[in-house]
Amino acid sequence: MKKSNFLVLGMLIFTFLLSVNVSAQEDPKPVYIVITTMYRNLDSDRADWQKTEQEYYDKVTSKNDLIIGSEILTHYYTANSSEVLHVSVYKTWEDIEKVNDITDELIKKAWPDEKARKAFFDKQRSYYITKHSDEIYTSQPMVGEKQLKTDSKEPMIVYIRRSQLSMNGQGKGLKEFNEKVTMKNPYIKAYYPHRHAWGSDSRDFMEAFLFDSMSDMEKSSDKDDELIKAAWPKEADRKAFFDEMRKAFTGLHGDYVYRNEPTMSR
Repeated sequence: MKKSNFLVLGMLIFTFLLSVNVSAQEDPKPVYIVITTMYRNLDSDRADWQKTEQEYYDKVTSKNDLIIGSEILTHYYTANSSEVLHVSVYKTWEDIEKVNDITDELIKKAWPDEKARKAFFDKQRSYYITKHSDEIYTSQPMVGEKQLKTDSKEPMIVYIRRSQLSMNGQGKGLKEFNEKVTMKNPYIKAYYPHRHAWGSDSRDFMEAFLFDSMSDMEKSSDKDDELIKAAWPKEADRKAFFDEMRKAFTGLHGDYVYRNEPTMSR
């Protein structure tokens, strides 16, 4: 798979998939993306895990109005095959603080019997080990977003790129690049950029790219080449543009490929 052109692209939570719909007359507003990384107990049955998470989604997540977007992403090509990313999107930070109260109400309504409620959550917890991590990001619609438009119920490929911002005030051009390349690439079904708000590294800049298949992800690289050459036909202009844009980043990045669970996507 060619990855050279993803150097100028970025990574979530996305989030995918994970932003609020706005009218054409309004500027898109940033939203908050919470990504909880959990690790599945590999001794458990995957079909049972999926059935249990689906029940929780149907009875709780899908009915919580403060959650405006959600995804469950599972390992495809990452360093840890047990990874499960639970992604939730909120309009405001205050909604993140309020969400647990509504969740508690929905849980008690869904499982009014205390013993049945305890049994369900004991079972749900058994599918994971105790280790987990939490990160919060803000979406970056000002550099461009491509909203997902699909009726497909098949799992999608979610390529996430975690880059490091240089934090030196230099570098520009990502918005222009996205307008001329990312938004015009038909293989990229959605694009969601977001950056650190709360977590372990303030330099994090994440971008999520959604594809119908791995083959489409590979084809998108060739399409990027074509679109880049059309946008900057002169080699000198092309080099100058990318040299400037790369100043915004340290050059370090990580690549992660997941699949989503379409029946638990909101």
